[in-house]
Amino acid sequence: MAALTNGQVASQVSQLVKDCESFRDQLSGDRIKAMEYYDGVMKDVPADPNRSKVVSRDVRAAIKKVLPSIIRTILGNDKVVEYEPVDQGDEAGAEQATDYINYIVFPESDGYDAVQDAAHDALKLRNGVIRWWYDKKRIVEVSRHSGLDEAAMVQLVADDAIEVLEQALSVATIETEHGPQQIPVYDLKIRRVIEKGCTRLAAVPLEEFLVHPDALSIDDSLCTGLSMKMRRSDLVAMGYDREVIDGLPTTTKDNEKETEEFARRRDVVDADDQADKASQEVDYYELYVRIDADDDGIAELRRMVFAGGTSEKNLLENEEWDEVPFADLITERRPHQREGNSITDDMAEIQRIKTVLLRQTLDNLYWQNNLQPIVQEGTIENPEAVLNPKFGQPIRVGQGTDVRAAVGYTSVPLVADKSFAMLGYLDQEATDRTGISDASSGMAPDALQNMTAKASAMVEAAGIGQTELMVRTFAQGLKRVFQGLLKLTIKHQDQPRTVRLRGKWVTFDPRHWNAGMDASVNTGLGAGTRERDMMMVQMIQQLQEKLVAALGPDNPYVSPDNVYNSISKTVEAAGLKSPDLYFTKPSPEDVQRRMQEQANKPDPEMQKVQMQAQADMEKAKLQAETDRQKLAAQTQVDMAKIEAESELKRYQIDQEIKLKRDQAMAQAMLGQRVPIAQIGGQPG
Repeated sequence: MAALTNGQVASQVSQLVKDCESFRDQLSGDRIKAMEYYDGVMKDVPADPNRSKVVSRDVRAAIKKVLPSIIRTILGNDKVVEYEPVDQGDEAGAEQATDYINYIVFPESDGYDAVQDAAHDALKLRNGVIRWWYDKKRIVEVSRHSGLDEAAMVQLVADDAIEVLEQALSVATIETEHGPQQIPVYDLKIRRVIEKGCTRLAAVPLEEFLVHPDALSIDDSLCTGLSMKMRRSDLVAMGYDREVIDGLPTTTKDNEKETEEFARRRDVVDADDQADKASQEVDYYELYVRIDADDDGIAELRRMVFAGGTSEKNLLENEEWDEVPFADLITERRPHQREGNSITDDMAEIQRIKTVLLRQTLDNLYWQNNLQPIVQEGTIENPEAVLNPKFGQPIRVGQGTDVRAAVGYTSVPLVADKSFAMLGYLDQEATDRTGISDASSGMAPDALQNMTAKASAMVEAAGIGQTELMVRTFAQGLKRVFQGLLKLTIKHQDQPRTVRLRGKWVTFDPRHWNAGMDASVNTGLGAGTRERDMMMVQMIQQLQEKLVAALGPDNPYVSPDNVYNSISKTVEAAGLKSPDLYFTKPSPEDVQRRMQEQANKPDPEMQKVQMQAQADMEKAKLQAETDRQKLAAQTQVDMAKIEAESELKRYQIDQEIKLKRDQAMAQAMLGQRVPIAQIGGQPG
């Protein structure tokens, strides 16, 4: 078989569109009801005349409790997404892509609004849908310029994008060094046509989103796309031929779609029969269809654009495409289904019952405060005083009438207090169904003061666990968004771009990045309370400090990047947006230089040991010198003592010898013979 013609393709696509629109209209009733319940419009619980019309806002309350936690967790991080390398050599590109997408592309694409709107839709309407595209338009600007000299005028009109609409020449007198001089000046009215393009993200209104009823995900849908109204001028600005666009019929009525749009916007303006043809709206279809147009046996993905209908004559574009630029975001999965569960599904019944109970309770209190009077016919002279009482107004009764019998009041039992227990039960039932409670949504610190610490922690953990599951399920869908945003950036940015990042000018060239890199959405903190997040980060920092203190700054467990990451998470947990405003991330060169300086720097402990050893040596030398001096002094004393003793001994010996000589001489004089040996000690 030959390839399909445009007419055959359009015929098949037209049938797919009808299937998608029929499926959309089937779900439209549930979405309308969910939006009305959120806004407090409950058509299925009509109020009785002259009775309470109060409405319990449980759906809105539950969504407003959990939505801030989801948004804070996803968008509160400085880096919403981090790209991860899939091939060798992708490391540098992954780091650059993470910075460029987070700080430049995502904010420029209105990403924060898109994610928040999609989260709100997912909580309320089961599914939130985000689309991404490259928005390229022609912008026409008209401006007036006066008092231009010839050089300025020539420089202004030299641009090919400028068309001069009006020109006026006049003469002006200026003062020069040679005196007054007249010069020609120009007044211009110009038109500038600018072609501007940028990546965009947006949450898709579900009444405009088309998906095939057999699809379990967007990837396997035979037809996915948008069905919306667009002005003729917008289509011309997108680059389509004006004659073709002007020949298209105006938009057709779609009651189901318009009813849902009215419920969403509440103030839809009918744009039919506009006086200005450029402002008239036409039906616009942007479809991504899987169809075997070339008859090779494999269904290819094609992007097809229709305007004014889905026939061959309405086909504006038909080309092969690489991906479906839509992502389904849900907060609670339904296994084997594309649609998720919403807060409205869990809370609608409870809101309905509480609304009835609240009305009955208030009606009972109203009857208690305004009892129905019982009046005896003909005994009251001024019945208005009973029917419409006023302060101080008397009730006049007839002569001889018993006042107590003339006027009485019905007895209405007070049963309003019986409703309070039921209302409390329903609140607990809502918590059991959704896991959302005051404890899990940032309540006052003393709200659980009458509970034990363990019970309070269990209640808080249960709610936080449910919120964390919602966040992680939602973030899983966001991966597809950021992968598509990266591909879109690489595809359309055809030259390097220099931007200011963290106070420095940085040049990014996405053309060299790998478009198939994986994306990881950060959900590490924020699902619980800020106090819980701060405690978690502090525990990690304490462990890091212990490892660094025990193993040194070059240990294999904690790097400088790890320390900075914990610091940045502390800033985020504190509710501050950008850690770079408070802490500067060190570059690898700075870290290496400081580590080398630290390695070359003497160890303070070793210095203390060396100083102590030197002090001990000095002390030992001083002690040795002291001991030597003491020893020398003691030696001198001992020598002197020895000499003194020797001298005394010699003196004693000399005295003994002298005494003996004197005795010998005395004996000799007396005539006694004394042996010479006794005198001299030697024989004679």
